[in-house]
Amino acid sequence: MLRGKRHEAKTILLANAGKDSPVLMAPVGAQQVYHEDKETGTAAACAELNVPFIMSTSSTSSIAEVAAASGDHPRWFQLYWPMDDEVTASILRTAKAAGFKVLVITADTATVSWRPADLDAAFLPFARGQGNMVGFKDPVFRRKFAELSGGATPEDDLMLAAKHWLGDTFSGDGHPWEHLAVIRKHWDGPFLIKGIQHPADAVLALQHGASGVVVSNHGGRQVDGAVGSLEMLPDIVQAVGDKMTVLFDSGIRTGADIVKALALGAKAVLVGRPVMYGLGIAGKAGAKHVLASLLADLDGTMGLAGIKSVAELGPATLRRVSYGGDVKSCL
Repeated sequence: MLRGKRHEAKTILLANAGKDSPVLMAPVGAQQVYHEDKETGTAAACAELNVPFIMSTSSTSSIAEVAAASGDHPRWFQLYWPMDDEVTASILRTAKAAGFKVLVITADTATVSWRPADLDAAFLPFARGQGNMVGFKDPVFRRKFAELSGGATPEDDLMLAAKHWLGDTFSGDGHPWEHLAVIRKHWDGPFLIKGIQHPADAVLALQHGASGVVVSNHGGRQVDGAVGSLEMLPDIVQAVGDKMTVLFDSGIRTGADIVKALALGAKAVLVGRPVMYGLGIAGKAGAKHVLASLLADLDGTMGLAGIKSVAELGPATLRRVSYGGDVKSCL
């Protein structure tokens, strides 16, 4: 308390990767499902607030459209990694040419999990062709689809094109760590592995050339009963935090949530679902309002706690309160 000097909510991410915001827009697919402003609206809102936008492979906007909406503001590209190396290389070339500076490879979604709520509501946008724009616009995928379909384009048969695209991108096979050599061959910028929940995997990511990891359980949507990402963050930071960038994703809702993640060692946080609520209600303006409110809440929380900069945050900022069943904190 009584610290005097005005505080600043800034952090250091990756060299030459964009702004020094402690908040990034998480990759969220099929945003047109929520509002016609879709990813281009969210990207424009992020640009106006200097928040880096991470574009999902499962977008309803094209890479070129998102790049145009972002202007000269930082944008990263999230990859759902196809099994076809030629398609992968083509997508990475397109993203790089469009000015995307950082690659985020999602490792926890080799296939989509069993999601009863989605099934009950018949929420299957990808199977109907929504959220497949990156693949449908890719020249290599279009050529291969034409070869398989007697000369058809994805626009001629959305369902068939979706079947082939999803079969390659969410095949269930996944890639071994050694396949990151393919990424390094076709992407010369920094890349992070998203979906890390164990220190051993973070170490492997470091050993295979990753610039960082995103500690995430995919917002609780992949493995039912998975451990909360915040529980694993300190162990992962201890394992690799002094050697690579550690970001945090899953469950961020308030400024205090951001402070906790940064204090436990994350360099920045990703926020997704709340922004989609705003997008669904009011399009671009709603997405911007949610992000601006979250940044204001972070600013207010830091000021009220007497924290002048993100660099001051550390484990000593927090006090852990044990709860029933938490054996580790009682040892």
